[in-house]
Amino acid sequence: MAKNQSSLSAGIVAAIRKRRPTVVSREAAVSRGDIVIASYNIHKCVGTDGRFDPGRTAQVIGELGADIVALQEADQRFGERAGLLDLEHLRREAHLVSVPISGFSTKGHGWHGNVLLLREGAVSDVQQLKLPGVEPRGALVVDLDLKMGPLRVIAAHLGLLRHSRAQQAEAIIEAASDAGGRPTLLIGDLNEWRMGKRSSLSFLSPVFDPSHATVASFPSRFPLLPLDRVLGNPHSLVTSVAVHDSPLARVASDHLPVKASIDLKVGKREGHNNQRIEVSRAGSA
Repeated sequence: MAKNQSSLSAGIVAAIRKRRPTVVSREAAVSRGDIVIASYNIHKCVGTDGRFDPGRTAQVIGELGADIVALQEADQRFGERAGLLDLEHLRREAHLVSVPISGFSTKGHGWHGNVLLLREGAVSDVQQLKLPGVEPRGALVVDLDLKMGPLRVIAAHLGLLRHSRAQQAEAIIEAASDAGGRPTLLIGDLNEWRMGKRSSLSFLSPVFDPSHATVASFPSRFPLLPLDRVLGNPHSLVTSVAVHDSPLARVASDHLPVKASIDLKVGKREGHNNQRIEVSRAGSA
């Protein structure tokens, strides 16, 4: 127990030292030709005040102004696993459309609670990855064709147990290995605050660099732990990372959203010629 407490304390100290992240402005990123990515564990739309409020959650998503948003805990965990957000409202107000999936729940939005929202682009392939471990967990592996070039996004929510996270990290590396030269992002709540060899995320190396641009996102009222990550392959794909720390975000979930800017020019490759699902100008009627 003492050893675990020491590890936790070291992780908290490291997180505090990193609480001054590079700020991401969508306007500045767009002017450079970059793409703004965000990850948000919405805690089933239950805020730190104990109130279930999907509208408030949608407001925070709108605040992000991101081109691609990965959500975690967007469905009920048990029973019908029904989706908790109004996706039509998000399309209309935030100009974001959910990447279509199939076969998990007729009423759910995502895959094990994972949802990927896209402002504009084409989806050429979607894989619904079942992750190993004690708890039922999953990841979405989505190949996108964007104006700036091709991109693979792995949107994941890893488990609470270190051994499970290590297995899940290895499964994600395997999913990243067949990207066909596409720059690849791993984004989501990875549930790990430790750094170095004791971190379960060390199994992501060298494909992803778990030490890159860590920012404290949990708990939302006083963020200390870097549970939410945006990692790139190549490592230079991610140019800046920051938490979205607004008054509304501090109460809407127990996690703060994480935003990142990516530069696809550093990893442009030839894309696949698979059948594409078009998602363009999500905000239009």
